[in-house]
Amino acid sequence: MHFSIPDTQTLTDESGSAFTVFNIHVNGVFHCAVRYRQLYDFQEQLKKEFTAPVLPPFPPKKLLSLTPVQLEERRSMIEKFVQIISQNPQIANSNIFNGFFLSAQQETQQEDPEKVNLDVFLMNGRKVTVSILSTDQTDDVLESVASQIELSDDFVYYFGLYLVKKEDDGDNSIVRKLQDFESPFISLKAATKNGVHRIVLRKSYWDPSYDDDLIEDRTAMNLLYVQVVSDIERGWVVVSKEQHKQLAVLQQRGSKKEYLRLARTFKFYGFIQFKPCTTDYPDPDNRVVVSAGNRELNFRIQVSSDQVKEGSFKVTRMRCWRITTILPELTNGEERNSTNEKTYKPSLEIAFEYLIAKDTLKWITIFSDQAILVSMCLQGMVDELIMKKAGRRIKKPQDRSKAVQRNFLKRDGSNKMNRQVSDGSAENDENITAVQKAKGSVKKISDKLSSVSVKTSSKTSKNDLPEYTENEAFSGAIGDDDL
Repeated sequence: MHFSIPDTQTLTDESGSAFTVFNIHVNGVFHCAVRYRQLYDFQEQLKKEFTAPVLPPFPPKKLLSLTPVQLEERRSMIEKFVQIISQNPQIANSNIFNGFFLSAQQETQQEDPEKVNLDVFLMNGRKVTVSILSTDQTDDVLESVASQIELSDDFVYYFGLYLVKKEDDGDNSIVRKLQDFESPFISLKAATKNGVHRIVLRKSYWDPSYDDDLIEDRTAMNLLYVQVVSDIERGWVVVSKEQHKQLAVLQQRGSKKEYLRLARTFKFYGFIQFKPCTTDYPDPDNRVVVSAGNRELNFRIQVSSDQVKEGSFKVTRMRCWRITTILPELTNGEERNSTNEKTYKPSLEIAFEYLIAKDTLKWITIFSDQAILVSMCLQGMVDELIMKKAGRRIKKPQDRSKAVQRNFLKRDGSNKMNRQVSDGSAENDENITAVQKAKGSVKKISDKLSSVSVKTSSKTSKNDLPEYTENEAFSGAIGDDDL
């Protein structure tokens, strides 16, 4: 997850008094706007649940109004605080964390809990309509969809809910995977203000060997089948003319298992393909198509009008990566606002430090508005590698800890009873112990700094590099074995 607080804004309450809110973005998308006192109360609740070394410094209260310099300092400290705690699985999976950001999203979007129907689409376009509360968190909605289509509890969390945007050319692009601290209904409603979006159910694992778990279950196998058919039709999987003929025969026979087994042998099976973009590898401004899957990033680089070169970058050879948001420089003292946000749309880049050869590390940059999605894919592959190394399994609905009620402060200072919120983690002592062992030689995630940086186009010197996300699969228990 990538949290940032790029700016603040001034609002007025019912009495006309002005107050400042901090605009919190998650994975590059605006999530909520909260006051300092709400964040202060949030960190006080965290302090009661977690020991002091886990929590980073939080800006202290001030008696007098803040100067612009002090406000910027507070914004920066709060941003760093949120970024660090979001990198700590113990905190990020807690009901305090999920409840606070779910409650803040609800208040920001002025959404009261009500019964609604939400459409979730499968990869073949089939619509599944579920009856939920508008403020239900993502895991609750996912389990409702699974129940509706009669998906076994064993396989619910092999899948995830994704926000998908319909592009101007008619194609659909994945925006992000929905997280448990947000309401899919509210997130979809907000996203629809900026184009046509829908929520799609697709598999959320990376290792093709997990297919073996699904293929004997009718519903799970059908979900996997329609996704593979969709990926092939989109050209994400490389299929020859002869292989297309073989697949067509299997489709006519209704031989879905055989179709999946054959497709699994094709290049880029199970990969996500991103929109064409540019890279500085091997030379500046190269056009490239990037795909993620099978523990790697694959580059298909357009080196000339009629020549494409391909390269693969293994996740286990990436020491770290960082995301940078570049804000275009405003003219004539203009300020950023809703009127000019499209004109001055920020650009994104993701850079990873790669072990090109023994003792030789090189930074490689991808310039893409899907940079955050690329980062999330990398993190997903790393997390899955560590999970498998630790001997853990994908969680089941019954593993979720029991929901509890939490009070969270509203902007006006009153307490708001959030509806019951569940942890995102599994209650399994054996799994927790295994994870701790697997990460024993790795720097704690809570000690990491920001993985997102913001800079303006007039200040892009290489000496002012953003913080980065360290790759545990490189520096920990897995990486050395795979180099």
